Amino acid sequence: MAYDVIVVGAGISGASTAYHLKRQGAGSVLLLERGEPASGGTGKSAAIIRQHYSTPLLVRLARDSIGMLRRMPEELGRDGGLVQAGYCFLVSAEMVDGARRNVAMQRQLGVRTEWGEPGDLGHVLPEVNRDGVAAVIHEPDGGYADPVRATEAYVEGFRREGGEFRPRTAVRRLLRQADAIVGVELDDGPVAAGTVVNAAGPWAKPLAESGGLDLPLRAVREQDTVWEAAPSRPVPPVSISNGVDAIYFRPLGGQRFVVGRGFPKEYFDVDPYNYKLTADDDFVIEIQRRIEHRFPALAGMRLIDSYAALYDVTPDWYPIVGPRKGLKGYADFCGGSGHGFKIGPALGRELADWLLSGRVAEDFAQLSHDRIAAGRLFVQSFGGNRG
Repeated sequence: MAYDVIVVGAGISGASTAYHLKRQGAGSVLLLERGEPASGGTGKSAAIIRQHYSTPLLVRLARDSIGMLRRMPEELGRDGGLVQAGYCFLVSAEMVDGARRNVAMQRQLGVRTEWGEPGDLGHVLPEVNRDGVAAVIHEPDGGYADPVRATEAYVEGFRREGGEFRPRTAVRRLLRQADAIVGVELDDGPVAAGTVVNAAGPWAKPLAESGGLDLPLRAVREQDTVWEAAPSRPVPPVSISNGVDAIYFRPLGGQRFVVGRGFPKEYFDVDPYNYKLTADDDFVIEIQRRIEHRFPALAGMRLIDSYAALYDVTPDWYPIVGPRKGLKGYADFCGGSGHGFKIGPALGRELADWLLSGRVAEDFAQLSHDRIAAGRLFVQSFGGNRG
């Protein structure tokens, strides 16, 4: 059977794209996943929700994605675990000027965001050590979501709209004829398609190369830790980008929370098919030191879990999304790790519209792979951690 569209990868990117393709009237759509929905990088995402970015494009996509997550129960019949408990960004002295510019831009775009001095932390972070904190940004509409539930909601919605989903189905290569991608090769043979969307995350690069396509994508190992505070200790209820200590914090409910390293830090390239899945001992020790310094009330917290996942990273840390000039039947959707979950719903919707209508917003078109060859990389000013 030939399909109008095949989407490879059922993380938040592929699942959102597949759902919106069917919702917007696409014909036959096949969604393929080598494991289960969200079993790659999406499922291990901290899933912090925020609109604090340094470019209007990412602010817009994050804002739209929050609205889409909020509407999931009425549109999809189940929720994506969205908890709008708020988001805070702790700003160091070196970051103040850039952070002020970002907040001004975000407010112009309609984002509710508050700028405060260290002494203003009491109403959202009463137990924080203010040492080294020059300012705090509070975003009331931020928070966190459940990456697995959100992805599964899109997959279920896709199937209700008439789409076909095949889990545990590996794609071995792209099928190419001259300047067109015409399908994919599975273990049981070739499958033809009018368009193939490569949403395979850290595995997108080898898939693209199987069709003779260059994809400037790195797979880097990213570590996270899960902790539990003693019953009497106050746990911050908000998600936090801590620019002073280069860590991020995400509540899990009750006394548990996730902590990982934020930017700046070293990134180590790995083979996406063969990398260490557990966190390093020295990483765990350093995370504990940093979180207990910033939140003294959490001293003595207990390690529950630690693990490693993958980021798929582009040269400018912005995702590569959309068709390519001179190549028919193919679209990229990769490179969003670090902020891919929080903008994935809106990215999928806009890519679906681009593929079906041929129309695309001017700012969104800049995400295409074509920017790489043209040298039009996004300028990265400081916008908080990439996690």
